[in-house]
Amino acid sequence: MRYLMIGVMLCVSGLTHAQTTYDHRNITWNTLLQNNVHWVRGGLASEVDYSGFKRNEKDLTDFLDELSAVKRQEFDVWSKYQQLAFLINAYNAFTVKLVLEHYPVKSIKDVGSIFQSPWSQAFIPLLGQTISLDYLEHSLIRRPGVYNDPRIHFAVNCASIGCPALRNEAFNANQLDTQLADGQRRFLSDRTRNRFNPKTGRLELSKIFDWYGQDFAGKWGSLEKFLSLNDQLLTDEPSVRERIEQGIQLDFLEYDWSLNQSS
Repeated sequence: MRYLMIGVMLCVSGLTHAQTTYDHRNITWNTLLQNNVHWVRGGLASEVDYSGFKRNEKDLTDFLDELSAVKRQEFDVWSKYQQLAFLINAYNAFTVKLVLEHYPVKSIKDVGSIFQSPWSQAFIPLLGQTISLDYLEHSLIRRPGVYNDPRIHFAVNCASIGCPALRNEAFNANQLDTQLADGQRRFLSDRTRNRFNPKTGRLELSKIFDWYGQDFAGKWGSLEKFLSLNDQLLTDEPSVRERIEQGIQLDFLEYDWSLNQSS
């Protein structure tokens, strides 16, 4: 019995240690973002200084190693917001890493090939597996029945001008709801990505809403309902807001895959 109790205590001690190894403040990643990501166009978009990231690549590697060191059993006992912030940070940080490995490039799509896109390359050691950006986004971040928050589409960044802005701060559990809401506000307010066209009488939206419309429908009943709830961000015109609320016709804009780098 004495040895059994000692064994139990060691297991509990080991679990407690595992739960406290990862620093959810993400200090290193936060510093890298503040130094190398800059808001432009009134804070509706951001530009990334990849040369600056390159100069601080050791710090980025250290952060990626911190992410990769997290065990699945440690991750599983975190809160949902801790998990989601961790996964979003991982997606954005490993995307920067992928670009740096091939920089300079004009587009992240130049990283891929005719046989394999950059998002299907399995290069990310995370939670005991080696996974791709596609797996990280679609099988973890968007996994049905787990987080169910379409606002992640305004948070994960694919290193392209067409993407929602890469924030210049790390995501963390304590601020996650505010950060996701702010990302949604910035993206929907950006008239280069979402706007009413008076010539056609249609609402022109980012291609993101075409690709992932089912996520918004799953949360709000339909994409149109989501748009009507946020019509004040999509237009300043009361008459257009009324049309959005009534069910306006939609067009989807061509996506700009140019690298979101500082000019």
